[in-house]
Amino acid sequence: MPQSEEPKAAGVATALKTDLSTASWPKEGTVIEATLIKKFPRKAYFDMGRFGTGIVYGAEILNAREAMRNLKPGDALQAKIVMLDGEEGLIELSLSEAGKQKLWALVKELTESGEVIKAKIVAANAGGLMTTVAGELKAFLPVSQLSLEHYPKVPDGDRTRIAEELKKFVGEELSVKIIDANPRTNKVIVSEREVLSANVKELLSAYTAGQVVDCMVSGVADFGVFVRFTDNPQIEGMIHISELDYKLIDSPKELVKINDQIKAKIIDIKEGRVFLSLKALKEDPWTKLSPEIKSGAMVQGKVYKFNPFGAVVALDGDLQGMVHISEFGGQEEMKKALAVGQTYPFVIDQVKNEEKRITLKMQK
Repeated sequence: MPQSEEPKAAGVATALKTDLSTASWPKEGTVIEATLIKKFPRKAYFDMGRFGTGIVYGAEILNAREAMRNLKPGDALQAKIVMLDGEEGLIELSLSEAGKQKLWALVKELTESGEVIKAKIVAANAGGLMTTVAGELKAFLPVSQLSLEHYPKVPDGDRTRIAEELKKFVGEELSVKIIDANPRTNKVIVSEREVLSANVKELLSAYTAGQVVDCMVSGVADFGVFVRFTDNPQIEGMIHISELDYKLIDSPKELVKINDQIKAKIIDIKEGRVFLSLKALKEDPWTKLSPEIKSGAMVQGKVYKFNPFGAVVALDGDLQGMVHISEFGGQEEMKKALAVGQTYPFVIDQVKNEEKRITLKMQK
């Protein structure tokens, strides 16, 4: 080509590129429909109608191999414009990027609509479950977003045991809702709890705080007890360890076991969750405090447990007292003087009714 024609050719290319970039033409990043003209092992040509011919080549051929495998001339699909002036002066296309963009558009729609979808569980760790949604998109289901039925009821919150419990779901499908999606970080968070909440909220509308209900113990954890309503097994509530009894207990297993039939009082209903109490149905031992429980009185008490502050002692009438660590000088000295499960004579040092606290001293 003569030198005088080079600027002219460059000007045409520049003008074409500028024209393609105007509002009436697709821009880089636009997803449009393209029809396969012909494909080769390392590239493929597509008809883009009035926008001309597009090309897919190089690494993109490998990225889009699944989409290209069964594609025949005349077949149409979605393609994303990567470059307006690409290989051979044609519009460079990406099939895989178009698929991702279309997928994220679907994710946005599902997030906004709150539609229930299936999540395939592919892996698990102590934090939750790795899943795939909408066919191929990776998503995470945090353990906190599991339904109470599937929540790992592991004593002491042992992370290793939680992970083992969650591995049982690998290969299964759970019904979930997308609650957060960020295409920039490529993160999708899903929730099983949200799927059940609407139905459970409707069922819970028939109950009010203060109501006493019949329940069956469905799970026991270190922090409390899970129960199902006898008349509505879909409703599962929780009784925190602090609501099991007026006295301090080490483990809920001291009071209940799985499948026990119990009565519990509803103390709160919030966001599709129901919280109950066992101790609300028991008489508070401080309301019938014996006149003999007073400062200076001698009492017999059984050592219930040790803690960093001293020894918790069980007294008559479901009361508990505390012998402070300072009575002994340290943990080792305390454990030499007392043994868990053994009964000893003590002297009541203080009775604080407002704090519901009794402090004891060793009898000299």
